[in-house]
Amino acid sequence: MSSFTISSDHPALPGHFPGQPVVPGVVLLDAVREALASEMPGLRIAGILQVKFMQPVLPDQVCTLNFDHGQSRCRFRIESGDRLVAQGELALEAAE
Repeated sequence: MSSFTISSDHPALPGHFPGQPVVPGVVLLDAVREALASEMPGLRIAGILQVKFMQPVLPDQVCTLNFDHGQSRCRFRIESGDRLVAQGELALEAAE
């Protein structure tokens, strides 16, 4: 389990959405990629098998990330407080 926040000064936020910033899904997936690389340095994401965004994530909102993984697949869950905000499954491969 790891925690992360997306800072309110992140460059993706001004256009997503002006006046009411919401963290884009691709930024959340990048946080998953970074945490996965740290937790399993010999593996990388080969593809996104499925992903579902359930709740919006706001700038500076604390999120926790949980992995359940093997050598070729990884399930992840992103939660904020008691809310599930995103979940998905990734295909993994050896990092080159």
